[in-house]
Amino acid sequence: MALGPELLFADFLGKPAWAWLSFLGIIAALLSFDLGILHRKAREIPAGESLLLSACYIVVALAFGAWVWSQMGQEAGVAYFTGFFIEKTLALDNIFVISLIFATLAIPRHLQHRVLFYGILGVIVLRAIMIGLGTALVSQFAWVLYIFGAFLIVTGIKMLLVAENPSSVVDNPLMRFVRRHLRVTKDLRGSVFFVRRPVARSRRTVLYATPLFLALVMIEFADIVFAVDSVPAIFAITTDPYIVYTSNIFAILGLRALYFALAASVHRFGYLKYALSIVLVFIGAKIFWSQVFGKVDPLISLGVTLALLAGGVAVSMWKTSREAPAPADEAARTDPEPIRLTRGEPS
Repeated sequence: MALGPELLFADFLGKPAWAWLSFLGIIAALLSFDLGILHRKAREIPAGESLLLSACYIVVALAFGAWVWSQMGQEAGVAYFTGFFIEKTLALDNIFVISLIFATLAIPRHLQHRVLFYGILGVIVLRAIMIGLGTALVSQFAWVLYIFGAFLIVTGIKMLLVAENPSSVVDNPLMRFVRRHLRVTKDLRGSVFFVRRPVARSRRTVLYATPLFLALVMIEFADIVFAVDSVPAIFAITTDPYIVYTSNIFAILGLRALYFALAASVHRFGYLKYALSIVLVFIGAKIFWSQVFGKVDPLISLGVTLALLAGGVAVSMWKTSREAPAPADEAARTDPEPIRLTRGEPS
């Protein structure tokens, strides 16, 4: 009987096991309520419901951050909120890419939530692996933080000077490999990711993927691409794996819920990219500044980050208030005709 409490208070990556289990319990409860109750049946998510659901996720994330602040101290709380807001902003570009993926594979709006939901499960696992590897590297080789800092500075400058091509995430070597080597149905088969089809003149059946599965694979790949920026950014703020992981997952959860409200208007946040690029340069430079002049007050970092991001949002809304929606946004609003993929199914 005494073994249970001992395990709950055992240290795991710098925090007691009960802290990790509590976080995972919150995530499991949110996802179960989302899919098991609110969206048990495939349907289109109205913008109003999307905003309300996202607001609920944000409230839970902020409440969790307040708990971190009260239980683990100001520095941990500030690091959590800084990481949360940076990850939230970085993931805005991910929304545009997701809308391109759905348009390319002709995924109707009533099935998009299902793909995003199972995509979240993949993100929870993939981010845990990436953050675990990052923690191991930083703990063994402290100089890795300088590489992260230099990477963030270069990434920020690149965002300022080089135009991005989101379609490169959609048309990538991984997807071309999957299309060549996986049997894919010509069109959707309801809300399933795989179906079995009979082989001609045989009693055997063969497993086929549906375009819904391809969309899931592409969304997971897009998250890995964006994590290359976001994971070093949060490690530049704190090396505490608990803060890194929880802030990342909460930010992604809320933004996926917000997708249905933002997909048609994400073009209005175009100028936010420039504010975010400055934030990345600031966070990267802070690593080098700390070694030469001393550690920067975490509250200053949070204040500068929020001021820059808020300014980027304000300028974006002002500059784009009279602009017409981009073609990609129009495509995200409609259900395009199904397109042929690769190795087609038998007719």
